[in-house]
Amino acid sequence: MGEITEEINSLFAPPPATELPPDILGELQSILRLHSTTPQELFFKWESYSIKMGSEETKLDLTTVRAFKKDVQESLERENRGKVHVRSTDKRIGVHGTPRNTAGNGDIFGIIFRLDSLVPNTPRPGTTESHKGSAVKRKGGFETPGTSKNSKGDSFALHGKSRTTHQGAKEGFNSVHSIPFADRQNAGQTIETLNNELPTLKPPIPSSEPRIKLTANSDLKKYSYKPMAMHLSEASEVLDDRIDEFMNLVQVHHELEDSAFGNAASQSTSEIVAVGRIASDMLEGKLNSASIVLETARRMGAGLRVPLKVDSVPSYELFPGKIVALRGVNASGEYFSVNEVLSMPLLPPAASLPRVLDELNVRLDPETSDLSGGTPLNILLASGPYTTDDDLAFEPLQAICDKASSTYADALVLIGPFLDLEHPLLASGDFELPEDATHEPDKATLNDVFRILIGNPLRRLAQDVPSITIILVPSVRDAISKHVSWPQEPVPKKELGLPKQARFVSNPVMLSVNEFVVGISSQDILYELRREEVVGGKPTASNLLARLSRHLIEQRHFYPLFPPVAREHMPKSGMADGLATGATVDTSYLKLGEWLNVRPDVLITPSALSPFAKVVESVVVINPGTLSKRKGAGTYTQMTVHPRKVTHEERAVGKMVGHKMFERARVDIIRI
Repeated sequence: MGEITEEINSLFAPPPATELPPDILGELQSILRLHSTTPQELFFKWESYSIKMGSEETKLDLTTVRAFKKDVQESLERENRGKVHVRSTDKRIGVHGTPRNTAGNGDIFGIIFRLDSLVPNTPRPGTTESHKGSAVKRKGGFETPGTSKNSKGDSFALHGKSRTTHQGAKEGFNSVHSIPFADRQNAGQTIETLNNELPTLKPPIPSSEPRIKLTANSDLKKYSYKPMAMHLSEASEVLDDRIDEFMNLVQVHHELEDSAFGNAASQSTSEIVAVGRIASDMLEGKLNSASIVLETARRMGAGLRVPLKVDSVPSYELFPGKIVALRGVNASGEYFSVNEVLSMPLLPPAASLPRVLDELNVRLDPETSDLSGGTPLNILLASGPYTTDDDLAFEPLQAICDKASSTYADALVLIGPFLDLEHPLLASGDFELPEDATHEPDKATLNDVFRILIGNPLRRLAQDVPSITIILVPSVRDAISKHVSWPQEPVPKKELGLPKQARFVSNPVMLSVNEFVVGISSQDILYELRREEVVGGKPTASNLLARLSRHLIEQRHFYPLFPPVAREHMPKSGMADGLATGATVDTSYLKLGEWLNVRPDVLITPSALSPFAKVVESVVVINPGTLSKRKGAGTYTQMTVHPRKVTHEERAVGKMVGHKMFERARVDIIRI
């Protein structure tokens, strides 16, 4: 290794220097190990790269050497893809040909060659250099790389960048080179605003007491079921009961007789109303107009499936799992011809008594006892991930905590994942705790990691703003959650070092924040609906995001899709294989995702789709985006909730009044 280091220095060190800086030298040595090449060959590649970048005097520093490292890896990937394409072409031309070892290295199908790019320090067959010092190379590959002693913040933030990770964290098939958080552009820029006519917050005034009263509208103990213990009989009953429930709702809403309903799978010339679940007749592939089938309930149709013919319907918006009521006829017995898609009744909006609203308005400004409410509520919303793929500095999380502290936020809603299972460094275990951490690295648990990386900023925030309410919603991608399926129980906060102002809730959850109702789910249902939805004719809502949100409101569920989208079709993760965690839905407990009694005033559905804030069926639907993207900073949401002023007429009548959040909530989507 000493000879290789001297050769690297002699080739790459710019005169009059005789040695390269340790960080640059480490990156070049990493390239040599990964690709089993020689320093001379690497120098030729560097010269070629310098010419390609447009300058023969490209300065060799840490930034350029990492870019060069990525370029070498991408060149190898292109070469591999070309060889695979050639092999597949040869296979089609000579189907019965016998594979031959033309390279003379014993690798008939190129398997060892492909593994070379995945497993560090594996000598490439057929190269003479791979046999020289191979034992030294292997030994070096399994040593723990040393790290330079930087400042507290930089030391931990840059550990991942100065190390070679073997799970595709930064080098490999899903390599990312993120923009440093301090160098992000357009920080604080508002990209979308709902109810722009409403005033923004006045200069913040600290409050001695919490101005928010938080109440869970569901029994959180029900979410503590045993995951991965699903029985098929229970799952089928849950799916079947949902069809029966919607049949009763449709009958009451449209004032239909019992005789109006029938079995869509039975041949008949009489027009009937059939209620069932949309499904596909294909095991794989996206739903389309030719593959739509209706799954009937056991009581009405013995659970049979019948193809649907929707040519005569002016418009339709369907997806697998959607419960629909269809008016039509099955004259041939082969398919059900749909003449009309009946509308589904919506849940009533949330409402409160005038005296309750008066009490809550006084709580907002107790010094003046003003029934009109006084100062608006300041609520910040953010969704994970909370750090980029190449470090665990959690700078975006610290930034949102600083924002909550400087504006004296009344509530901070943080939606998981917090310690993301899809984060390359967490998945590989190739990271180090900050230098000021008191835990021994070999004995630290994931709870300790959470306490240090996430608990510390939240504790500082609670000290700065004692009146704040912090709400944390877990995700199925959270490494600290032992509950691996959705719906998901709250994460026990005992060992996480969270302040008393913080509270973990279930996923999904319905909460009453003072008077208004908020529904939150960390599952990315909007992305999955967009992929699976099939639309015919002129849709009822021209805006895609509003249409997807309306599906949730109409179906009265946080996750109306069934079956979930396969992992292969979800947004790619930062892992080497690129596979996402997926929905991990427990069908037996899907009822925990239903909306009961009322539809929420605010619906928060984080998604990989573009961030937005829209009013859909009097519900304020918000996708705050992710606080951190894989390569850079993301977005968050600031919600300014003005008081619900009760009129004299409403107070005199004394009946329940709507909250009208769509009129009094200003929502800003802001770049962190």
